[in-house]
Amino acid sequence: MTLTAIGKRSAVSASVCVLALFVLCAPANSEVTTVHGKIEVEGTRKAQHARPTIAVVWLTPLAAAGGGAGPGAATSPANLRLVQKNRSFEPRVLVAPAGAAVEFPNRDPFFHNVFSLFEGKRFDLGLYEAGTSRMVRFDRPGISYIFCNIHPEMSAVVITLDTPWYAVSTGNGQVTIADVPYGRYQLHTWSEGIGPDSKGSPVREITVAEGSSSMGTIRVPAENGAHLAHKNKYGRDYDPPAPDSSVYRQQH
Repeated sequence: MTLTAIGKRSAVSASVCVLALFVLCAPANSEVTTVHGKIEVEGTRKAQHARPTIAVVWLTPLAAAGGGAGPGAATSPANLRLVQKNRSFEPRVLVAPAGAAVEFPNRDPFFHNVFSLFEGKRFDLGLYEAGTSRMVRFDRPGISYIFCNIHPEMSAVVITLDTPWYAVSTGNGQVTIADVPYGRYQLHTWSEGIGPDSKGSPVREITVAEGSSSMGTIRVPAENGAHLAHKNKYGRDYDPPAPDSSVYRQQH
C-alpha cells in the first residue's frame, strides 16, 4: 500500500471518528420551549392591598424512552445574600443552586443570631453584631426555614435546587420557565403557605413537547398565620424582649 493510500485511509478514519464523537456528544433532545403556569391560592379572595404569596416552581427530568430531557445542572450565581435589616430578612424567599454559598450580612444596629434546624441545611451562626456578616454553603437540595434566635418575627426560606429549570412567581401569580427541553418532568411547588412541619412540596408529572408547554393552574395553600410558628434554637418558647440587654441595644 502506498503512502498516499495510507494517508487517505487515515483521513477517512479520522473523519469517521470526529463524526461519531459529534453524534455521541450531541444532546438527545435539542428542542426546547418556554413553559408557563399560574399560581392560585386555595380558598381565598385576596384584597388588592394584600401581600402577594410567593411560590417557587421547579422541574426535575424523568427518564424517557428514546431520549428526552437529561439531568440539568443549576449554575451558581454570585452574591447570594439574605440581608438582616429592620428586623426582617431581605429577600424573604431565596432560590440557590446546590453547592452555593449564601451571605448573611447584619445591617441592623443590634445583634442577630441566624439559625435553621429544619429539613434542608442545618446551621447556627451564633450572635454577631451590626456591620458583620456570616456565610453558609447550601451543599444539597432541600428547603431551609431560617429564623433569628433573638427576634421571633424574623423568618426566611432558602430553596436549594439541583435543576436549572425553576421560576419564582410574579406579583400576579405568573410563573415562566425558559429553555426547557422536551421530555417528562416532575413539577414541584413550594409556597409561603407551606411551613417547616409539612411533608414536602406537592409533586405531579408533566410532559413538555411541541404544543404542550403549559403547567396549568398550580394551586397552593393559603398562609394561615401559624405556618411559621416556631421555637427558638433550643426548642423553647422565645423570651420576652429585654431592651436593656446588649443584644437589643443600639450599637454605635
